[in-house]
Amino acid sequence: MRETRTALRARIMAARDSLSPEERQRKSLAITERLLALPEFAGARHVFAYVSFRSEVETLNLIAYCLAKGVTVSVPLTLSAERRLLPYAITDPGRDLVPGYCSIPEPLQTLPLVDPGAIEVVVTPGSVFDAQGGRLGYGGGYYDRFLHTAAPQALRIGLAFDLQVVEAVPLESHDEQLDYLITETRTIRFGRVIQ
Repeated sequence: MRETRTALRARIMAARDSLSPEERQRKSLAITERLLALPEFAGARHVFAYVSFRSEVETLNLIAYCLAKGVTVSVPLTLSAERRLLPYAITDPGRDLVPGYCSIPEPLQTLPLVDPGAIEVVVTPGSVFDAQGGRLGYGGGYYDRFLHTAAPQALRIGLAFDLQVVEAVPLESHDEQLDYLITETRTIRFGRVIQ
C-alpha cells in the first residue's frame, strides 16, 4: 500500500527533526557550497529564498553571501488568509526579518515589495523530494501557487537533506515541479545526477 502524503510528510519531517544542530549546520554548509557552484545560480541577479526555520536546510548564510555579492535577495511574506506569498527585498537579515506567520522569520512590510517577474531563481523549502523534481511542501500550497502564478519564469531549486529524498513523491495536479534539487551529496536536475 502506498504511503499517504500526510504520513510520508510526517515520517520524513521526524527524521529531519532528529538531526543534531551540528549535523544540520554541517550538511547545510555542504548544500550551500553545491548551490553556489551551480552556474545557473552563480549568474543570477535576483534570488527569492526561503528563510530557514526549525530543522530546514539553513539559508541565512546563503542569503548573506548573495547580499555581499550584490545580488538582489527577496524573501517571502506569508498572507495566510489568501494562502499566498509576497516577495520583499531585504538588505540586512538581522534588521529586516521579524517573526511572522507560524513564527517563521519574515520581512518587514515597510521594505520594498518586489515584482515577481524580476525573480530569476526561487530557492524552495519542502518536506519531501524525489529525483524527478517532485516536491511536497508543508501542506498549504504556498510555494506551488507562487511558482505557478507569480514567478513561473524563475529557475526552481529545492534544498534538502539526503534523508528527505524518496523514490517517488505522490504528486497531485497542483504540485509544481523543481528544476534542481540540491542535497549535501548530490545535485540533481529532473533525475539526472550532475557530477
